[in-house]
Amino acid sequence: MWYVSVDGCKDGWLAIAFQERAKPEAKIFKTIENLWSHYKNAKLILIDMPIGLPEKGGEKRQCDVEARKKIRERKNSIFPVPCRKAVHTRSKEETIRNNLPGGISPFTWGIVPKIKEVDEFLSKNKDARSRIRETHPEVCFWALNREKPMRYSKKEDRGFEERSRCLLRLFPPAKEVIDCTLRNFPRSKVARDDILDALVTAVTAYKSKGKLKTIPEDPPIDSKGLPMQIVYYPIKK
Repeated sequence: MWYVSVDGCKDGWLAIAFQERAKPEAKIFKTIENLWSHYKNAKLILIDMPIGLPEKGGEKRQCDVEARKKIRERKNSIFPVPCRKAVHTRSKEETIRNNLPGGISPFTWGIVPKIKEVDEFLSKNKDARSRIRETHPEVCFWALNREKPMRYSKKEDRGFEERSRCLLRLFPPAKEVIDCTLRNFPRSKVARDDILDALVTAVTAYKSKGKLKTIPEDPPIDSKGLPMQIVYYPIKK
């Protein structure tokens, strides 16, 4: 039974998948549809991308507000999610106008197409909703580190090493996965920190066996029936 993580990358979607008595695998898919076709029998697919979307511009999701408080120093990695109308537009000007009074940061604008892709896919594929769930790498690291946020930015060498140590402590095969993925995918396709983000999500999925907690504990549902939540696996302190 596959446990899969998904993270956006420059060439589409990076997936890292684990299952019992099998070698981990890392693959890049052009679309979420392609990824689902390959892993539709997976037990769990965790994705680092907003799933439930606000209806009004400037409206904050409760899961983002609570998660930012938990990861403290790393809170800027959780960005304000644009409303659904802003996501489903054709230009940056339309997106900004439809998301008022909220703004659109350059980073958020850069991933709007991926937010839209996931939203459209889950709106049409209701059978995927119970297995494709939203998470966030820094929340996963916080939880796996016994509810202590990472000290350093993942862009720094010391931040990369800090996260690698955390993963190796819980999942020794992580080193092989990191090395193999770095070797097989050029940085033009997959950034170094993308690999760690996908890997911590994969470890979370695999270790939890689907027994996850949610932020918030009682997630609200958006207008499309999608939960606005961030899931994680709690490690005993």
